[in-house]
Amino acid sequence: MENRSKDFLRRVVEEDLKAGKYQEIVTRFPPEPNGFPHIGHAKSISINFGIAKDYQGRCNLRMDDTNPTTEDTQYVEALKDAVQWLGFKWDKEVRYTSDYFSKLYEYAIKLIKMGKAYVDSLPEEEMREYRGTVTQAGKRSKYANRSVKENLELLEGMKKGEFKEGEHVLRAKIDMASPNMKMRDPLLYRIKHAHHFRAGDEWAIYPMYDFAHCLSDYIEGVTHSICTLEFENNREIYDWVLETLELEPPRPYQHEFARLNINYTVMSKRKLLELVEKEVVSGWDDPRLPTIAGLRRRGYTPESILNFCEQIGVAKANSVVDVAQLEFSIRDDLNPKVPRVMCVLDPLKVTITNYEGSEELDASYYPHDVPKEGSRKVPFSKEIYIERDDFMENPTKGYFRLTPEQPVRLKHAYIISCKEIIKDEQGNVVEIKAEYYPNSKSGSDRSGIKVRSAIQWVEANEAKEIEVRLYDRLYNKEIPEGIEDINPNSLKVVKNALIEPAVITQKPDIRFQFERHGYFFADPVEYSDEKPIFNRIVSLKDSWAKKKKTDRTKPKTEPKKVQIDGEVTPMTQEEEARFEKYTNELKLNSEVANTLARDKQLSSFYEEALTTYSNPVNIANLVTNEVARELKSKTIGELKFKPKNIANLIKMVDDETISTKIAKQVFEEMSRSGQEPQKIVESKGLVQISDPAVLLPIIEEVMAKNPDNVEKFRAGNSKLFGFFVGQVLKATKGKGNPKVVNELIKEKLNS
Repeated sequence: MENRSKDFLRRVVEEDLKAGKYQEIVTRFPPEPNGFPHIGHAKSISINFGIAKDYQGRCNLRMDDTNPTTEDTQYVEALKDAVQWLGFKWDKEVRYTSDYFSKLYEYAIKLIKMGKAYVDSLPEEEMREYRGTVTQAGKRSKYANRSVKENLELLEGMKKGEFKEGEHVLRAKIDMASPNMKMRDPLLYRIKHAHHFRAGDEWAIYPMYDFAHCLSDYIEGVTHSICTLEFENNREIYDWVLETLELEPPRPYQHEFARLNINYTVMSKRKLLELVEKEVVSGWDDPRLPTIAGLRRRGYTPESILNFCEQIGVAKANSVVDVAQLEFSIRDDLNPKVPRVMCVLDPLKVTITNYEGSEELDASYYPHDVPKEGSRKVPFSKEIYIERDDFMENPTKGYFRLTPEQPVRLKHAYIISCKEIIKDEQGNVVEIKAEYYPNSKSGSDRSGIKVRSAIQWVEANEAKEIEVRLYDRLYNKEIPEGIEDINPNSLKVVKNALIEPAVITQKPDIRFQFERHGYFFADPVEYSDEKPIFNRIVSLKDSWAKKKKTDRTKPKTEPKKVQIDGEVTPMTQEEEARFEKYTNELKLNSEVANTLARDKQLSSFYEEALTTYSNPVNIANLVTNEVARELKSKTIGELKFKPKNIANLIKMVDDETISTKIAKQVFEEMSRSGQEPQKIVESKGLVQISDPAVLLPIIEEVMAKNPDNVEKFRAGNSKLFGFFVGQVLKATKGKGNPKVVNELIKEKLNS
């Protein structure tokens, strides 16, 4: 194998093969079928299937279907489709954890008979208290003393549905004083009265991840159980279950790698589901989403995604990758492949007064530096359309396109010069009268006229009208927190763009570069010959880099890798205790909890804020994002705000005094001035607008300005709902109460 491919996981595999530990490498991709797979899953797919391929092994596709309340066959199909589209094949049939329910149940019975598991009947709160702390050993439940017979009878009753949810659980009997909190008699089974999409109503109990996962791996003969870093502390349970059951070797071992995090992007299935259910996006395959279905519909290629995964590497330390690197990957993949064509998004008519008749011009699909051949005929006549931006009556310095004094070349055609400007009653330019130079034809120019630019154009009579959807990043914040961070300009629809006719005669699955506008793909869902629709995959350059003027480190070409292949430091007992508290008691997600737990000063700041106001999740998000960013260049003592200010800021959001968006402005001002958040809101008039009497006129005005979109929404285009919300929030400068705005818009649009 090439050295570039030998990341730490492959080194482990090679060492195991060299030592004779396994005769064949078997990996698995084990997703939960509770949502559509996203770009993060693509990384896991490429690792698991890639390692199996590199070492002539096998990779299983297994659905971890142990939670019947969230799983569905549509997600199973989406996962299968993603793996196949990326170019991989799983071994034999798709596997399901539910295939092993009977076998897992037998293993549970074996643990009970060995005295290593028991049915616990403690209430959830009491069970949590009994776990203890990092400095205090846990206390084992009195129900751990039940006899084997009683435990078996209770487990059988749980299986048959004789008890309520939460009434009993099955726990492993390990060590209530273990420094690893996860080893303090973890849950193995819980009761769930729900219909399973495969098992039906046969089971009323379902295995927990830590019990089902390792045993499913063993049953399938998996050798390397590769998962993301948040499962690092679960490895001890993984090993304990397999060792305690005295299962015959060879057995699998767990290895962790850093999950994929990308800025301006959310990977949480919960947040993605929220976007879909609240119709902020049109569905799981909305081209703005990081789902495989969304990226595929937008026009990303499997090669670009796999190249992206290879470029960022396999790391042992969590970090955030710049989305510009993903965008670079698709540009890099498409640049030598796709034909260049001419499309005018904002047409301005040009009449060439001294040209008569019509002709067809030869035009290459590829520039001279692309080693690919291909051409088409482009119709030309006296009436053409150019981009409105390609003409300027009063040009600025450095403007090299058409002006009253400056001629320009029509790409693949002739040089023209402006002779007359036609305007409407409002003074808008509606037409250019021009003249062409007959001996200036591209490829045989003998005019001697020097021009500094060539512009695209389309012939007026034969150009095809198309709809163009200009997609941009869904969020306008590097680390998005929620719907409030949605970029209102993430989708711009151009209804009456004009394109040269040769494009429409091509197969709709071909990608194009629309000159100067970017790379485009015929929408695979809505495209038809009667209604051609093209999605912009990516712009030609990273326009966001220009917006981030303060970011002096952004490269001009290929973005640098952000992840590093460094060892992740194991948590100390103190850090692990904080992590357990944050995830189990305060219900923080594992990434936020991990950040806080490993940083003493950040966690102290966070916990002090909680003494002022208790909203653990929202305060944690603000501390790990905004406060942590401030601490990159300052010490705690240099901050101009205190933990209580952060708490009061979140309270104002919860009280709906201000919106989340306004809260960011307040935080920035608080960081500069040190003022109390309440005073900042009062002095700047930032109080959130919740009064329907104030909001309704704004909503009505937005609807009046966009009658076409209102009509389309009412005709069934539900994705436009997000457009109206964004316009109203923009009109209120972010002060509109999103909940109230959503409700009022829904009423007005459906009335």
